[in-house]
Amino acid sequence: MPQFLITYLGGEQPSTPEEGKQNFAKYQAWLASLGDAAVSPANPIKNTHTIHPDGKVAAVSTTAMSGYTIIEADSIEAALGIAGKCPFLEVKGSLEVSELIKMPG
Repeated sequence: MPQFLITYLGGEQPSTPEEGKQNFAKYQAWLASLGDAAVSPANPIKNTHTIHPDGKVAAVSTTAMSGYTIIEADSIEAALGIAGKCPFLEVKGSLEVSELIKMPG
């Protein structure tokens, strides 16, 4: 079955710790609803560094990526349907959905 990468971009920070807990509970419930389709469910990222073509390293990101989830779905349309129910959208975050290509190896 094809796998898809859901990339989390942007999003508003919660205004209170309670709001943060509520948002996280919704996110955990959404992940749980995916069952076995969630191959790699919750992968937040931090401390991003960028290596430029000249070899210089900058301790900043060139994107607003804050994490990712890998799912299995029958098609890109099915993956978009799954991602469209993610509560990250409720905090004004955006999602990118990409099909992962299996490389021979």
